[in-house]
Amino acid sequence: MVVFLGHALLFASWTAHIPQVKAHLGLTDARLGLALFGAPMGSLAAMLVTGRLLVRFGSRRMVQATLLGYCLTGVGVGLASTQFQLFAALALWGVFLGALDVSMNTQAIVVERTLGRPVMSGFHGAWSLGGFAGAGLGALAVARGLSLSAQLLVLGLLAAAGAGAASTQMLSDPPHSPPPPPAGAKRSRRPFGVLRNPVVLILGAVALACMLCEGAAADWSAVYLHDSLRTTPAVAGLGYAAFSATMVAFRLTGDRLLIRVPKRTLLPALAAVATVGFGAALLVRTPWAGLVGFGCLGAGVALVIPSAMSAAGRLPGVHAATAVAAVSALGWIGFVGGPPLIGHLAEAISLPATLALLPLLTAVIAIAIRTTRAFGGAVGGAVDGAVGDAVDGAGGGAGGGAGGGALSSSSPSD
Repeated sequence: MVVFLGHALLFASWTAHIPQVKAHLGLTDARLGLALFGAPMGSLAAMLVTGRLLVRFGSRRMVQATLLGYCLTGVGVGLASTQFQLFAALALWGVFLGALDVSMNTQAIVVERTLGRPVMSGFHGAWSLGGFAGAGLGALAVARGLSLSAQLLVLGLLAAAGAGAASTQMLSDPPHSPPPPPAGAKRSRRPFGVLRNPVVLILGAVALACMLCEGAAADWSAVYLHDSLRTTPAVAGLGYAAFSATMVAFRLTGDRLLIRVPKRTLLPALAAVATVGFGAALLVRTPWAGLVGFGCLGAGVALVIPSAMSAAGRLPGVHAATAVAAVSALGWIGFVGGPPLIGHLAEAISLPATLALLPLLTAVIAIAIRTTRAFGGAVGGAVDGAVGDAVDGAGGGAGGGAGGGALSSSSPSD
C-alpha cells in the first residue's frame, strides 16, 4: 500500500506545476500537449518489456529497482529547458512509472493469492489517496514558490526511503513450471503474445473502456459543467472531485464488498448505477445533476481495474506479470487516447452528446463482466496457476486453451 501511494503521489505532485512549466519554456498548447505525451509513451514502451523482466527477476526485485529509478528520474522533468528536453525527461520518467505500475500490481497479486482473500481494491484505494495527496502537495509547493525540481527531489527521496524500506518485506514470487507447448507448436517471442489469450483480451478491453471513462472525467468534467451547464468555475471543479470521492470510497471498502458479493454480481450492478446515473444527468442537464452523475460514474468504475488486475493474476498457464502488463497497456491506451477522442468528437457534434459515450461504455462493461467468465474465479487457491509462463502459454496454445475454458466453464465462487 505504501508503494501504491508513493507511485501516485510523486506523479500527481508535478501536475500543479504544468502551467508554470508551460510559461517558463514558452510553449503553446499544442507544443505542450506533444511534450506531455512523453510520459504515456514511455510507460507503454516499458510495459512491452516489463512482463518478461518480471518473469526473470521476480516482482519484489523489480519493484525495488523500478521504484528507485522512478524516484530519481523525476528530477529531470524540473530541469528541462526546452520542449524536447521536457518530452525526453517525461519519457524516461514514464518508463519507470509504467514498469513500477506493472511490478507493484504483480506483487499485489502474489500478496492477494497468499492471503486467499481480496485486497487489490485496497491497494488501488491507496493509489487514489496518493493522487489526492500529491496534487495537494504540488499546489502547496507552487503557492510557496518551491521549484519543481526541488519538490520532486524531496518527495522522491522520501518515497524512495519509505516505500523502499517497505519493499524489503515483500514476498518472493512462488516458483512455477511452464506448461509444455503442444507438439509442433512454436513459442511466441512477441512481447504481447499473451494477447492471444481471449480472457486477457476481454480483461484488456474492459480496462480500456474503464480508463477511457476515468480520463474523460479527469479532463472534461469541469469543461462540461462550466461551458455546457453554465455553472461557476468553483462548482465546475467539483465534478472531478465527486468522481474521485466515490471512487476512493468504493475502493477502500471494495475488498469487504467483494468478500460478500461475487464480482460478476457486484461489478455489473455498480456499472449499471453509472450507466443510469450518468445517463440521467446528461438528460436533466443541471449542475447538481451533473455532480451526481459524475459521482455515479466514479462508483461504477471504481472496482473494475483492481478486479481486472486480480483476474489477470489468476489465469492458469499465464504468468501474472505478462498478463498484468498487457491489461495495463490496453488500459493506458484508453486513458491517454480517450480524452483527445472526446475532444475531436465534441468539436464535430457537441460535448454533451459526446459524453453520452460514457454510459454506453459502462453498459458494455456491465454486460462483459456479467456474460463472460473473465472476472470469475476464487481469489484463494494455489498460487501456481497465477504464475505460469504467459509467453509459453500464449504462444504454444496453452494460454488460449485456458482462456477458452475460463470463458465456458463456471467458477465455484460465482
